[in-house]
Amino acid sequence: MNIAAILAGGTGSRMGADMPKQFLTINNRTVIELSIDAFDQAEGIDAIVVVVHPEWLDYMNAIVARNQWSKVQRVICGGKERYMSSLHAIQAYDHAPAGSNIILHDAARPFVSQAVIGRVLQALATHQAVGVGVPSTDTVWQLHPTSSTIAAIPDRAVMYRAQTPQAFRLDLIAEAYRRALADPAMQATDDCGVVLRYMPEVPVAVVLGDEQNKKITFKQDLL
Repeated sequence: MNIAAILAGGTGSRMGADMPKQFLTINNRTVIELSIDAFDQAEGIDAIVVVVHPEWLDYMNAIVARNQWSKVQRVICGGKERYMSSLHAIQAYDHAPAGSNIILHDAARPFVSQAVIGRVLQALATHQAVGVGVPSTDTVWQLHPTSSTIAAIPDRAVMYRAQTPQAFRLDLIAEAYRRALADPAMQATDDCGVVLRYMPEVPVAVVLGDEQNKKITFKQDLL
């Protein structure tokens, strides 16, 4: 079973709009509708769960009611931190069939292609954890943590910019989060990072993303 989790628990404060960015419209479709469309249409996706901020639960339920999605099974609440949205989606499928996968996608990336989703699902056939990334075309600077000065310049050839979806064997990511939550110093902004830190014995495969798979963050991104 391949479960897609559309993560929309944020409030979009950096957008400066009067509602979260995932509910703003592009050509008369909300950002989150476009994201759900992609996974509802994707071959190999069996179920979709949508994770939203509690204050927007009724609003999201109304969006689901007016659409004809065949795979959306649940709309659930996220938490205060981004990782809590992932965690709640994982926990919602505690009793999924053995060998199930969960594909975690930011609702604010409405232009994810069928090709990218297909590459992720194909990689899941041979890997337990899969990320999506694109090569960095810019030189990346690593700064000193206490000053705005350059500490190192990593080799650009091995630097990738992370995108979503990120996909995992459901039991694997559940165990990674169990270990993470037991760590008082836990910080998580990226699900692949949780696996990398708390289950370092598991390799995280990377498949090629798409420059069009942009994240809507600022007003100019919406244009």
